[in-house]
Amino acid sequence: DIISTVEFNHTGELLATGDKGGRVVIFQREPESKNAPHSQGEYDVYSTFQSHEPEFDYLKSLEIEEKINKIKWLPQQNAAHSLLSTNDKTIKLWKITERDKRPEGYNLKDEEGKLKDLSTVTSLQPMDLMVEVSPRRIFANGHTYHINSISVNSDCETYMSADDLRINLWHLAITDRSFNIVDIKPANMEDLTEVITASEFHPHHCNLFVYSSSKGSLRLCDMRAAALCDKHSKLFEEPEDPSNRSFFSEIISSVSDVKFSHSGRYMLTRDYLTVKVWDLNMEARPIETYQVHDYLRSKLCSLYESDCIFDKFECAWNGSDSVIMTGAYNNFFRMFDRNTKRDVTLEASRESSKPRAVLKPRRVCVGGKRRRDDISVDSLDFTKKILHTAWHPAENIIAIAATNNLYIFQDKVNSDMH
Repeated sequence: DIISTVEFNHTGELLATGDKGGRVVIFQREPESKNAPHSQGEYDVYSTFQSHEPEFDYLKSLEIEEKINKIKWLPQQNAAHSLLSTNDKTIKLWKITERDKRPEGYNLKDEEGKLKDLSTVTSLQPMDLMVEVSPRRIFANGHTYHINSISVNSDCETYMSADDLRINLWHLAITDRSFNIVDIKPANMEDLTEVITASEFHPHHCNLFVYSSSKGSLRLCDMRAAALCDKHSKLFEEPEDPSNRSFFSEIISSVSDVKFSHSGRYMLTRDYLTVKVWDLNMEARPIETYQVHDYLRSKLCSLYESDCIFDKFECAWNGSDSVIMTGAYNNFFRMFDRNTKRDVTLEASRESSKPRAVLKPRRVCVGGKRRRDDISVDSLDFTKKILHTAWHPAENIIAIAATNNLYIFQDKVNSDMH
């Protein structure tokens, strides 16, 4: 049941989660009722379906997990919703449609299923809504290595999928072939120095996409320039301060997530200790760097031994690109206001998720005097980690995946971070 991906659709009306068991759960936002004006914003289960089953790769004698790595919604067409889901190897396109149960089942038959005498039918019972989820396409055999990201293009016709060494471009209507647009696999695998960690299409320009690497760099590519985008248009990387160099430098500089801003002007990246905002017009360094949990610098050795240092945290923009969010340990998540430069640490817990509960800011102290509600860095629970987060595209509603719990928080006050 461990949640492995969270994604709002383009309106924010629907929220999808995928888990390690290959299941997708879709939540729908309830409309505001006259009797309960504060009810709007609550999400209820809309549909649940099994997206992936365990597979077996006979060529490599490997079992392929059913875990859902990513979900991406397609822009809504007519009344139907569509989404892509992927495990390590196989991408599937699902169509979600609503229809009312036909009335005769309720109103024209008795409890035993026999037809009633129509003259005795005096009232009609309300019809139940049925949500049907059907697989429309299966995109298989496109990747040798594990798929780490999928991204739908703004042309609404194509999407890309990325693994450690290659990025493929697919047409949504064609399942049996894809076009390889990035290939960083060296002729000799012993020469391999970096892998692709994430990729995303630009939100407005269908020819542009970015991919990040384990060396902390971002490459912006233009598909109009060449069919194979091995030569990037722009390379974004920050030179490392030699005085900070350590055994862990390369590991903690690996970019685990990259997201374009809604405006398309900026990119947000997450590495192990920081989130950074990059301007597409400035390659030399990020324009903003925020420390997520700088107090862990002294703990890198034990984090390496426990493999936590390889955790892949995601990041998210709010709808106006003014606030960014990312996760941390101890079920903490962080928000940074780009305008006021204020930041806050909040906790996703059962206590804080009671209806109308107000989230209290949390503080981690490294040593010295502790305030009453502070938590010591030595008391942090590293098994509780917020890796997956999502922000409603227009409102201050956030979804936080904490292991096998999904928390949805809504800001009732105003658009600032409270």
